[in-house]
Amino acid sequence: MAAKKAKSAKSAKKKPAPEDFRSEALALALEKQDVAAVALALRHGTTVVPLIKPGARDNPLDSGEVWTYRDPNSGDLALLLFSDAKNKPANLPPGVGIYDATWLRAFLSAHPITTVFLDIAGPHPMQADPVELLKALDA
Repeated sequence: MAAKKAKSAKSAKKKPAPEDFRSEALALALEKQDVAAVALALRHGTTVVPLIKPGARDNPLDSGEVWTYRDPNSGDLALLLFSDAKNKPANLPPGVGIYDATWLRAFLSAHPITTVFLDIAGPHPMQADPVELLKALDA
């Protein structure tokens, strides 16, 4: 019985709670459509990112493979960020990751992202230029 409790406690510890897949500060900033507040929320908080392939649970260095959208006509590459995993459209891959400003800065610097969509399907969508977003993250 004790082993069963220990196992269930261990499983519960690994699985993030639903509130861990939400950034209240980002959600409020998007609701107000306040660009400065969005920048502040991204700089000091986390954001939900869709993943093609989640990282291995037993490898903290494996953060998963981020899903991006490439426009078939222009070739432009978009990154989608969400304030809450519930705001991610169902037609995107089911996996999500939680990332901070350090990750976002590195990702935007390493990839030819042409636009960033925040909560693209609502309730309060916003679009940002990656260059401006990098400036805001470094401010």
